[in-house]
Amino acid sequence: MKWILTLFLLTSLAIRSQNLPKGFSYIKDVSPTIQGELRYCHNNNFMGTPVNGYEENVLIATTPTTKALKKVQEELATQKLGLKIYDAYRPQTAVNHFVKWARVINDTLMKQQYYPKVNKRHLFKKGYISSKSGHSRGSTVDLTIIHLESGEELDMGSPYDFFGISSHITYEKLTEQQKKNRQLLQKIMRKHGFRPYINEWWHFTLRREPFPKTFFDFPVK
Repeated sequence: MKWILTLFLLTSLAIRSQNLPKGFSYIKDVSPTIQGELRYCHNNNFMGTPVNGYEENVLIATTPTTKALKKVQEELATQKLGLKIYDAYRPQTAVNHFVKWARVINDTLMKQQYYPKVNKRHLFKKGYISSKSGHSRGSTVDLTIIHLESGEELDMGSPYDFFGISSHITYEKLTEQQKKNRQLLQKIMRKHGFRPYINEWWHFTLRREPFPKTFFDFPVK
């Protein structure tokens, strides 16, 4: 029975992976202990609704990105820590959904949680919403650090996807522990080939991304 189950899993993996464009991988296939909470698959995001293009709670990235993330995970594991990813590859369809939502000014369902001090009319001007996203190139990830045993997230001083200055990596009004946690995340991601985004402590892009000018639009499933 064991060999039948193994064959089934291998066959399922092969069938699933064939759906991805060449150069992309499922993150869990490369590093199974990385945790994922794909926020745009569900209602817990700044729009308050599932986002078009996210069909399943699976994490996809370019293969070089998944390999780099594996190295990060292995190093964190020596401290009984690990990665939790909120978003990785993002189809252009999802970006288009963000843009459409941003133009409906009176749709502010999640304002108090995600952008309490930002007028929705200014989301484009302030750079929170754009018609293109590095995520669609497949080598950008949004993530944090968790305790491996409990799954508890380290306190980074602001929630994921919070639109405000407290999410900037240079923000100083943090506790010493929050600063330490952010520094750990920034240091280990930089060490393994990622560059940060100054306005979002959770956002990193592989420095030598394989598709720097290509924006993909296959679904997340």
